[in-house]
Amino acid sequence: MSPANQLAIGSIAVSFLVLGLKYWAYELTGSVALYSDALESIVNVATAVTSYMAVRMSAKPPDENHHYGHEKAEYLSAVLVGVLIALAALSILREAYLEFQDPRILVAPAKGLAVNGVATVLNGIWCYVLIRFGRAMSSHALEADGKHLMTDVITSVGVLAGVIVAYLTGWAVLDPVIAALVALNILWMGWRVMRDSIGGLMDEAAPEPVMDRIREIISSNAEGAIEAHDLRTRVAGRQTFIDFHLVVPGSMSVEASHDICDRIEDALRADVEGAKVAIHVEPEEKAKHHGGVPIV
Repeated sequence: MSPANQLAIGSIAVSFLVLGLKYWAYELTGSVALYSDALESIVNVATAVTSYMAVRMSAKPPDENHHYGHEKAEYLSAVLVGVLIALAALSILREAYLEFQDPRILVAPAKGLAVNGVATVLNGIWCYVLIRFGRAMSSHALEADGKHLMTDVITSVGVLAGVIVAYLTGWAVLDPVIAALVALNILWMGWRVMRDSIGGLMDEAAPEPVMDRIREIISSNAEGAIEAHDLRTRVAGRQTFIDFHLVVPGSMSVEASHDICDRIEDALRADVEGAKVAIHVEPEEKAKHHGGVPIV
């Protein structure tokens, strides 16, 4: 089993454990903020399951119906995560509004806070693991899952603060007010997750620093060619697709031009993780610039 799959399965187990702890905290206190925190954790379970399915799907090799692989499944998963985050935030806002209309006095807050605190620490550790290894493995699904868990950690911290302040001051209305503020922050983070994923679904180009590095590699390994132009890239999960036109002298043999292409492809694959390179060789009359130096 791949490390990505192991992490995805671990997320499912952690999300179920955290959900149980947070609902127990709500049962102990009757706090709407803790209830909302537990409600948000239900989304964690759905997110973890979705991420696991996306990681498994994206790991499948290309087939006759998906010539470029299945990496975009992770972007679809990340978009779904963003939608679930937004729905959770709206649910929290609803519960906060109802509680604001009729505030309740909290019971057994110390026990409830302790249980919720354990769940928060557990979530914080796990979201750090997911974000770190998700980025290392270029797994958008795992990274999105980690970012979603980070919203849960922020939610829990806000909820804990609200419950403590409400209990110490006797202002029960603070419980739903702080829960509502945290829900608004969750909406913002959900939008950020969706925005990044939509960029991948729209075949967004590689980041500019990566583009600059690609240009540099092509230029430094294209000796014998006249120029390179029409460079295009797109990123899909762990893969970066690179294609461009390489102009060579009309008298150059197919074998010689192929050797240049091999040299460029090897250099790109060694430097750009998951690079998939396609080079279209053209005769010198197709050159867009002149001067003997490869230009991208």
